[in-house]
Amino acid sequence: MKRRAFLTSAGVGLAASGIAAPAIAQTQPDIQWRLASSFPKSTDILMGTSEMIAKRVAEATDGKFQIRVHAAGEIVPGLQVLDAVQNGTVHCGHTCGYYYVGKDPTFAFDTAIPFGPNARQQNAWHQYGGGQELMRSFFKNYNIIQFPAGNTGAQMGGWYRKEIKSLADFAGLKIRIAGIAGQIMTKLGATPTQIAGSDVYPALEKGTIDAVEFVGPYDDEKLGFYQVAKHYYYPGWWEGGPQVSLYVNLKEWDALPKSYQAILTAACAEANSAMTARYDAENAKALKRLVGKGALLRPYPRDLMEAAHKIAFELYDDLSKTNPAFKTVYDSWKPFLDEAQLWFRVAELPYDNFVQSAGRSK
Repeated sequence: MKRRAFLTSAGVGLAASGIAAPAIAQTQPDIQWRLASSFPKSTDILMGTSEMIAKRVAEATDGKFQIRVHAAGEIVPGLQVLDAVQNGTVHCGHTCGYYYVGKDPTFAFDTAIPFGPNARQQNAWHQYGGGQELMRSFFKNYNIIQFPAGNTGAQMGGWYRKEIKSLADFAGLKIRIAGIAGQIMTKLGATPTQIAGSDVYPALEKGTIDAVEFVGPYDDEKLGFYQVAKHYYYPGWWEGGPQVSLYVNLKEWDALPKSYQAILTAACAEANSAMTARYDAENAKALKRLVGKGALLRPYPRDLMEAAHKIAFELYDDLSKTNPAFKTVYDSWKPFLDEAQLWFRVAELPYDNFVQSAGRSK
């Protein structure tokens, strides 16, 4: 009798558990979002990271939360993604904050400002140095919550039609460049312009611009800049560790179930590290190919770098005096960067320098 009673009760329990799991799953809503990217399809790491986020979200929700990814220009132009997310034209966007410094220079901290942190330092500031709280407070004014969702690592300095031998060669130079770096370029004598990635090659080919910076060897090779501008400069002093972010409409975010919020947050965190890893894996190979195709690899002249550095930090001081939002973020960002660089000077930089020089001596 005891055995029969146990089997009966166990059967009821199994039946109940078999019903409970699907019932819980059925309580989760079917949600479909649209994501607008600032990048063309040809940049498969940048666009691919958007697609990876969408894939992870779908997998973790058994297909109930779907995000459809759209390349630049499919819904809105690449430089209008923030506006589209803010006003609800799309639910989210994958873009760079420094595209929107015309609205407020504080946006640049979400991506990079000249002579700023490398990728690891950017992540450290954002995650453990107060950066996330500061940037989210700022983005709330635009009806957006932002998530770090990629970092290219240090970028190249761009492609030039003519050789840059000194600071004087920047006089009158028309260059495609984004963010606060454009203001510094102006003070260096150049004429900056901001052009979406998909429109850069035609502008360079037609001579509308004399130079262009984009990302690094892997993307630059795909976009074909070497075919019309042979001089390839380094380093990209304005983008030491540029972050790409997912912008989510705040009302849409608040309407998500908590489990979906957690899943999307985790997907962005994976994307943030995966993008850097893939660029690190691909850029060296692409750089070799570009040199083989005739690219002339050159360092920026020292006098240009020193002038740009001086102008940059004078500009930050001036912006801090006139823009309270910029000052609030800068007062956190600058001390954190100084401390991070102290540590890197002691351990990371000497290690990297020795390993690379030892490797060359063999």
